[in-house]
Amino acid sequence: MQTQHGNEPSLIDLGKRYWLPVYRPREVVLDHGKGARVWDTEGRDYVDFGAGIAVNALGHQDPDLLAALTTQAHKLWHSSNVFYTEPPLRLAEQLVRVSLFAERVFLCNSGAEANEAAIKLVRKWAASKGRPAEQRTIITFKGSFHGRTLATVTATAQPKYQEGYEPLPGGFRYLEFNAAAALEAAFAEGGIAAVMLEPVQGEGGVLPAAPGFLKRVRELCDQHDALLVLDEIQCGMGRTGTLFAHTQDHVTPDIVTLAKALGCGFPIGAMLAGPKVAEVMQYGAHGTTFGGNPMAAAVACVALAKLASPAVLMNVERQANDLRAGLAHINHELNLFAELRGRGLMLGAVLADTYKGKAGDILDHAAAHGLLLLQAGPDVLRFVPPLTISDEELAEGLRRLHAALQAFVAASGAT
Repeated sequence: MQTQHGNEPSLIDLGKRYWLPVYRPREVVLDHGKGARVWDTEGRDYVDFGAGIAVNALGHQDPDLLAALTTQAHKLWHSSNVFYTEPPLRLAEQLVRVSLFAERVFLCNSGAEANEAAIKLVRKWAASKGRPAEQRTIITFKGSFHGRTLATVTATAQPKYQEGYEPLPGGFRYLEFNAAAALEAAFAEGGIAAVMLEPVQGEGGVLPAAPGFLKRVRELCDQHDALLVLDEIQCGMGRTGTLFAHTQDHVTPDIVTLAKALGCGFPIGAMLAGPKVAEVMQYGAHGTTFGGNPMAAAVACVALAKLASPAVLMNVERQANDLRAGLAHINHELNLFAELRGRGLMLGAVLADTYKGKAGDILDHAAAHGLLLLQAGPDVLRFVPPLTISDEELAEGLRRLHAALQAFVAASGAT
């Protein structure tokens, strides 16, 4: 339980006083979790439909992850990449094997770092082919999200994330997502080194690539000797019902970036490099102090094996169907959603015109009713629960969501 003595500030007060105010957390202090439930310091429980922004894919306190972490914690925490240790070597081997396209892996600490490495690899590859700087352009798509570093926030084609950080690095061009004709025209103008995209846009509103779009992107990249870079940081690792989201689109990428669920809560990222680019970066071309940390890699090895298992992937399919059905049932009564989209357990409920811009308000109501929920912009509710969520947990989460949405509608006065 959260305690406060005399004039001692509460934990929330400490956050307001000492954190750089770049976040606006809800005024709840989470304490511990089990499965798809979380408890706060006041002992109140919540069903977790957010999973730490699609991170805790195996829920909270998975026993196999705990065993991997504690075993490695008693052996070696850190050594740097000046020396070999077993966990990152085993993880790289496993990632190459399950990817079916990669030959080499770069391990880092986050999705932003994985995408930063991918951007650098694209440019290094283009330079190795003798292309001048002005012919190393990377195409990304409006609504995308690729990270918060200066390069990755520039790759992120959303001005709200870029404002005030100018001058931004050059070398990026933005197109409408799923617009094949615009992409064809851009390639016809020349100078394109790569296309970078999420098979399912996350922060942009849980928007999947249209049928056939990724195949057309692959064809254009092949025709114009460009690379296909897939950001699967949020949509990968079983989230959409297959270990890698792009396999549903039947394409072979040149680079894939991973993070979030790869460590199931322990920070780790990875860039997977296919045959075109696997040997481009040589000694000294890139690096990281903590990337490939043995503790993170030990956890990720176990996480990867479980996320690739038929049991987890079958649960994703079953629970995704039940979640869709539950949301449709709620919407039949309340008429809140204009559209439900996404794949697997990565779903977005697009708010109807009456409720546009109110996603944040709904999240407040959800928390008040014991449900942790996310948004993807002001108009979309985002559902990314643990992939191992049980029937009972999902049903209880939907019950609490229903109550929260009823309260929201009543408070809004809309009919």
